[in-house]
Amino acid sequence: MSAGHKETQRASTVFFSSPLMSDVESDWSPVHAAAFNGQLLTLQRLVAQGVCVNLSTLDRVSPLHGACMQGHTACAELLLENGADVNRSTVDGRTALTEACARGHVTCVSLLLQRGAAPLGTSQPSSPIHLAAAAGRPECIEALVLHGADVDQHIDVVGTPLHAACSNLHLSSVEKLLQLGQTGSVKLLSARICSQRIEKTTTTPPILNSHFWFKINFCKILLFPL
Repeated sequence: MSAGHKETQRASTVFFSSPLMSDVESDWSPVHAAAFNGQLLTLQRLVAQGVCVNLSTLDRVSPLHGACMQGHTACAELLLENGADVNRSTVDGRTALTEACARGHVTCVSLLLQRGAAPLGTSQPSSPIHLAAAAGRPECIEALVLHGADVDQHIDVVGTPLHAACSNLHLSSVEKLLQLGQTGSVKLLSARICSQRIEKTTTTPPILNSHFWFKINFCKILLFPL
């Protein structure tokens, strides 16, 4: 594909929607479907025919979003090579990077970061590192930090990535965040969040409940990391 055509692709936002259909996938184009389903040969053919790689649904979901939701790295790479906007946001502020982080597709995460994806995200509610922490994706957390994400990034309501990890009881995320440097008084608050979160989920006497021991391990790691 020529350089001029790539620039045209980057500048284009084409909305593809059928007003006669109301289901979620009705406004997906063939290029969306190929990217989402990992159909690399079909995607190559569509790109060669000049189909815009930045087609958007009414919710501003791009083919790159679809590829990264499903972890199809080869499809994502093809789209990026042909002008896909790496930082395109959906109506709720989610980028391809946040989708990949939330689902643990670390190869897609690394590819997107290498191609210029914003490691801090494009909106607070969709911070990639917070979503990775909340979903228990330590490999994605590490990749983000290596490319400039802030392990202490604070967003409204959620707090820091460590708070997000504790609120969702993801020990692997907690360990990774502490390893990468989140320290100080935030650990005490996170331990309290963890304790409260677990207590709300169980009525069994602590000594008989696995959540009790899980809480002990959480607090030990938070307060006395290796």
